Amino acid sequence: MRTGKMLFHLEYPQKKSASNRRSFRRALTNTLFPCALLALTPATAALAASPAATSEFDIGQVREADYIVRDVTFHSGEKLPEVRMHYRVIGTPHRDASGKIDNAVLILHGTGGTGAQFLRPRFTELMAPGAPLDPARYFIILPDNIGHGGSSKPSDGLRMAFPRYDYDDMVKLQHRLLREGLGIEKLRLAFGTSMGCMHIFVWAEKHPDFARAAMPMACQPVEIAGRNRMWRQAAMDMIRTDPVWDNGNYTTQPLHGLRGAAYLGMIAGTAPAYLQDRYPTRQAAEAYLKETIETTIPTLDANNYLYYFDSSRNYNPWPGLDHIRVPMTWINSADDFINPPGLKIAETAAKRLPTVRYILIPEDKSTQGHGTHTWAKFWREELVNLLRRTQD
Repeated sequence: MRTGKMLFHLEYPQKKSASNRRSFRRALTNTLFPCALLALTPATAALAASPAATSEFDIGQVREADYIVRDVTFHSGEKLPEVRMHYRVIGTPHRDASGKIDNAVLILHGTGGTGAQFLRPRFTELMAPGAPLDPARYFIILPDNIGHGGSSKPSDGLRMAFPRYDYDDMVKLQHRLLREGLGIEKLRLAFGTSMGCMHIFVWAEKHPDFARAAMPMACQPVEIAGRNRMWRQAAMDMIRTDPVWDNGNYTTQPLHGLRGAAYLGMIAGTAPAYLQDRYPTRQAAEAYLKETIETTIPTLDANNYLYYFDSSRNYNPWPGLDHIRVPMTWINSADDFINPPGLKIAETAAKRLPTVRYILIPEDKSTQGHGTHTWAKFWREELVNLLRRTQD
């Protein structure tokens, strides 16, 4: 495959279900489990032939491509001759008087996700005509990080011989995609959720002038330790201790281990007030649990899953926070199991970040726990304010 070759086709997300149960199950899946994000079929491309006039986001604007990054050396010392970075773009690059692209927006997904997770109405309301990220004004890039989606990953064939990538490697590949593949030297905005949120803090320390504005959502700029590390390690141990896993050489998925890991991921990603309101009886709660897990398990690959969670092992921007200078709006949610506000980590960090506005979204029956990061209705105005205060 030729480096930088553009492979375009159209994508259409699943229709929004009338069922609150199925809607929230998809919200959970988009947060931690990648493969059930969107139903993509070539037949739907015909729908783009005569798009109806609408004020909503036009999914027909989405274009997909692969960029091949050559001669990649990982933090571990391992090497690959090439890494495929899959990505989606929306909008058109604009160049300033010096010829540099000045309207690029990078949007980074979370652990186990893909760029496609941002193509649902809960997020695409930001990309409709006249909306804060109107594609007529911005060039939006939605990459699948290494190990995820259409990018190079263990399940492509190397299995556990795949390089043991970490967050530094992921940011390095994002950087090469932008600079070498797309010719972007500086972003108008970097937006990231969960793992993508943590990537923004890595970007901000390694490349201090990488963006005019940044908006990390749902993370902490500190080593993943305490309960956060424990549940991740437990999920990985569930898979590794399943005899079917066979050191990654399984012929069928280690379903017992995957099921245990999926249960942990579900608890970590859900919203307690929402679930209590929607499923107030034992029968309803158990039915929701069963449906969610049975839907999730077929979408998972055990080795990919292990790499997802292992990649955060040495993340720790805490010592270098004082060097961050990008204007930033950083948002967490009060009902986030993964980033519990009671630890007061964010408030302590914010005192060291003079260019950062930190916001905690309060919990109610509508907030979505860790997954609040992709529901624009909860923080849309903060994005508008960030773009406004970072205008030239």
